Amino acid sequence: MKNKILISTLAAAVVAGGLIAPQTYAADNSVAPPARGQFLQRIAQRLDLTDDQKSQIKTILAGEKDNLQPLLAALHNARKNLRAAIRADDADEASVRAESAKVASAEADMAVERMKLYGKIAPVLTDEQRRKLADLQQRVDEFADNVIARIGSGLDN
Repeated sequence: MKNKILISTLAAAVVAGGLIAPQTYAADNSVAPPARGQFLQRIAQRLDLTDDQKSQIKTILAGEKDNLQPLLAALHNARKNLRAAIRADDADEASVRAESAKVASAEADMAVERMKLYGKIAPVLTDEQRRKLADLQQRVDEFADNVIARIGSGLDN
């Protein structure tokens, strides 16, 4: 149980910090993100959060649960509807653009919530931990850039 709380706390902290884009999963949590526990444990170790910091972050996140749940549900539903529009037998550009705009709106709402969460969580972190978080974000961005470059060059063959 403690591990689940820690993982949930760190997941929200990471999302709040913008380290990873929020990924939506089944509402009943029957589908878990791959390797979530391992990834978040490494982040917790790299940030070296104290027990007090974990407790403070957990309290912040518990207070925001009612805000996060509907935003994540809206984002998940918007993405599902976009997939359906893309795969529809009568798919057209207008319908896909309309559903894509709904995804963008839901992502914007989630980004604002992440900003608010980061504003509450960042003061709990030390300057060094915030620097480490920024470094991790930069490494994730560089990794994504490399993947995109490899996909592009792989299509040339």
